[in-house]
Amino acid sequence: MRFVSMLAITLGALMGPPGPAYALVRIDVDLGSQTMRVATGGGEGYQWPISSGRAGHLTPRGAFRPIALYPMVHSAKYGNAPMPHSIFFYGQYAIHGTTAVGDLGRPASHGCIRLAPANAATLYALVSREGAAIQIGGQLAGGAVSAGHARRRASPMLAYAPDQRARTLKQWAADPLNNR
Repeated sequence: MRFVSMLAITLGALMGPPGPAYALVRIDVDLGSQTMRVATGGGEGYQWPISSGRAGHLTPRGAFRPIALYPMVHSAKYGNAPMPHSIFFYGQYAIHGTTAVGDLGRPASHGCIRLAPANAATLYALVSREGAAIQIGGQLAGGAVSAGHARRRASPMLAYAPDQRARTLKQWAADPLNNR
């Protein structure tokens, strides 16, 4: 009996308490309806209007993972435009907040996916904590299909200059969940 008790204690110690389940935030972007659906591992769900790339500046389609997160970035390519709560997913393409909230619900960007500032902040916090899987698909109005990411030539990331206080990509890669 004593042997069985010791065996049970040893097995319990080796197995340890169950760890937290790792759940990704699922981000599904529909270019046709200009909406984003977000589902978290904790059961939260959101649906927000977006602005994707307009004609001549199409948003890449496909499956992506975040490659960099910055609380504030300014676009050196487009007049130092602010891009709060940026989640870069392919080259210089990002999901970020915008002050042009009147354009949400229709293609209006240079290829990024724009969100209302509060929604971008919510998404940024979720992705910072849990990571994300991003799926972009759908047809634009008029039947145009945005370019697939495999066929696009990636531009250098130098088109965007992160805020001076933002962490570097190397720092983020070493510890993506640490906000500072």
